[in-house]
Amino acid sequence: MAESEPSYIDYEAFLDPDFSPTALANSLVIATNNPSDHPLDLSTPLSRVLFDIQDVDTHIHTLTTKSAIPLLTHTKDQADAAQYILDEVEAQVASLTDGYQRLEKEVIQRHREADEVRVAVERLWETVKVGRAVGRCLLLGRQLEAQMAEVGMGSGTKREDHKAMVRAANTLLTVRQLLAASGPGEEGEHLTKVNLITYLQSSILAPTDSTLRNRAQQIIREFSMSSLAPSPAAPATYAQSEETKSRTTSAFITLRLLSQPLLLSSLQAYLRTSLTSSLASIARALGNLSALDRTLLEVSARCQNIVALESLLEIVKPLQFGLEQPSNVELEQDENLLQPLLGALDTSSLPSFFWRSLAEGLGPRVAELMAKGGVSARALRTQRERVRESIRECVFRGSQGLGGLKGREGAWEREAAVMVGSIMGSLGR
Repeated sequence: MAESEPSYIDYEAFLDPDFSPTALANSLVIATNNPSDHPLDLSTPLSRVLFDIQDVDTHIHTLTTKSAIPLLTHTKDQADAAQYILDEVEAQVASLTDGYQRLEKEVIQRHREADEVRVAVERLWETVKVGRAVGRCLLLGRQLEAQMAEVGMGSGTKREDHKAMVRAANTLLTVRQLLAASGPGEEGEHLTKVNLITYLQSSILAPTDSTLRNRAQQIIREFSMSSLAPSPAAPATYAQSEETKSRTTSAFITLRLLSQPLLLSSLQAYLRTSLTSSLASIARALGNLSALDRTLLEVSARCQNIVALESLLEIVKPLQFGLEQPSNVELEQDENLLQPLLGALDTSSLPSFFWRSLAEGLGPRVAELMAKGGVSARALRTQRERVRESIRECVFRGSQGLGGLKGREGAWEREAAVMVGSIMGSLGR
């Protein structure tokens, strides 16, 4: 259209992306005025701009007049197309709205109902799990009461069954493991929130644990198998000795199940008691040599009990009785209950520990006796050879196994020398 009707207006300049109105105005002013003119004539460039605008308006009017029908036709076509699209879109929107309402009614509402049912079922399942766990705890509690009655610590029972102690300790350990499994999804979750379980812990589990510990410790304290010590009662029969071994083994296993540190402390307390009694009795007997033979016989009996205790501990293997080991301790398959005790005492055998510890405490006692002087000190110096042989015989006699032959003297020669040296060292020459 610009080619059919030429125009002096430079449309390319106006359409240039770098077009600047100020630059155009400046060029028009400079073209119609001299730089030295004063004042400047602005009417001429302004008329030029107005004329250009009128020319552009004329062109627009001409174009619109000639193209009115095509423009109107195009506009009508566009409007009809837009209306058609709008009608189609509205139909699709109506269809989607109807589908969503149907989906909401048939799926979403049912999903909400199903989700409510799911929540209810989950809560019921949690309740069932808690109920089962509570029922299991109560069943174990009743089983524990029955086992304690078999031990002889329940009401209406007179005869003691020491093996029931082990069964009761296992049951108690099972209940503890159940209560300890309180993590999410575990069997013992929420159990501690049940009042009945709290009552079970306070009225049955805690008293039973204390009773079993006290009874097992009492059995260990009263352990005695030697027939050397003078007693008004008749010597123990083979059946009685086996019963003592079995009862003591049950005490070991019970304490091992409940608490390994408690087992070690109970055994160490037994050794300390034997040492304290032996040390006091020998110290008294050295001041009254007429009682020395009887006292040394009692000390030998205590050492024989320690030998028997060592033999029992050596044959009891934790894995044999299904005892669980601490997570930070690795035990070999053939390890027994003796090894932890020897490790705690830092010794190779219990009789050796007994004699060496006794000698260590006996030296100061003898030195004190000799420092006091008197008849006792003179008698001790006079009969030093008799005392020497009696002490040696005491060590060898006490270190032999029950019912067995006397051990070779060389096997305990060092312990005998330590014992003799603890006494003779303070006597002088």
